[in-house]
Amino acid sequence: MTGVKETQEGAKRRAADVVGDWSERLVDLSHRIHAHPELAFEETRASAWVADALGAAGFDVRHGCYDLPTAVRATVGTGPLHIGICAEYDALPDIGHACGHNVIAAAAVGAGAALAGLADDLGLTVTVLGTPAEEGGGGKIRMLERGAFEGIDAAMMVHPAAVEMAAMPGAAVTQFEVSYRGKPAHAGAYPELGVNAADAMTVAQVAIGLLRQQTGAGDRIAGIVTEAGSAANVIPDASSGRWIVRSPAFEGLAGLKSRVRRCFEAGALATGCDLTLTPIGLDYADMRPDPVLLGLYRANAEALGRVFPDLPGGGPPGAATDMGNVSHVVRSIHPMLGLDCLPAANHQPEFTAACATPAADRAVLDGATAMAWTAIDLAVQQAQEVSAR
Repeated sequence: MTGVKETQEGAKRRAADVVGDWSERLVDLSHRIHAHPELAFEETRASAWVADALGAAGFDVRHGCYDLPTAVRATVGTGPLHIGICAEYDALPDIGHACGHNVIAAAAVGAGAALAGLADDLGLTVTVLGTPAEEGGGGKIRMLERGAFEGIDAAMMVHPAAVEMAAMPGAAVTQFEVSYRGKPAHAGAYPELGVNAADAMTVAQVAIGLLRQQTGAGDRIAGIVTEAGSAANVIPDASSGRWIVRSPAFEGLAGLKSRVRRCFEAGALATGCDLTLTPIGLDYADMRPDPVLLGLYRANAEALGRVFPDLPGGGPPGAATDMGNVSHVVRSIHPMLGLDCLPAANHQPEFTAACATPAADRAVLDGATAMAWTAIDLAVQQAQEVSAR
């Protein structure tokens, strides 16, 4: 047992040393991605930078795989325990890296580099997956469906946030566009000849407002109207909007989505408009962190000096990630690295600025080290279980 512990501690020291040696390069990678934001499926530069860095770390790299030009798969080692580390790098429209995917990508590269020289000694195969289009495009879902996670025993990633969280309480999410088509008419002279598409949207919104009283705890329904006419004296013949429905568990999402759909059908029925509902992207599942992995990660993050505050309910319940879909198939974790930047929080312009600060740079290095240490702990744990059989 002493020898195992010495091996484990030695491996962790070596991993931390590699992250230290790579620190300047990792921070530079984070800042470059931050300074050149690219939207979903357009992350040409970011994915190439990640692929190049992993190649320099000794990985066998494929850039442009799973029918996704900006997806990356980089593998090192031949051990029986296969660890997957996910790197995100897409930005948000208009406000850039307001979710800190630059930090995620750099931390994933750092964890991979830290494990590259240890993998075979520890019985590991390490795969870093560059996963495009987390912000609504469902890149991980597409990669999951196309076999990217087959054979992976445990998957992990880290994500910046305003405060530290061991587990993101991610919800299941669906998004869609709504459009009504009616008939225009002069609103003063011949209103009876028109079919009012704006009224249809109003009826639907009232129905949704009433529905909220009967939805479950943690359910969320939100939307915006993007079109509802252009002149007050013309009966609007078209209206449209974008809506998002969230539920704490994937199993409850379908039922809630069906109830919301009936609210929009009510608008069409009441006014005589034609209704079209068009899905936006893929449905995201709730995040289900593996308790063993989570415990290992938290202990390692705390050993690095990171502090996890007690948050009501574990944290904000409404965020979503396509890592949730992965967690339904593969043991997974998605911890949040606090940048101590409140009131700035994810998806705000102020958070964009926070993701290229000394606190964010520290998060890159701590996230890389904590993930590498977690993989080492899991490898040692599995080796002990095998030898005890």
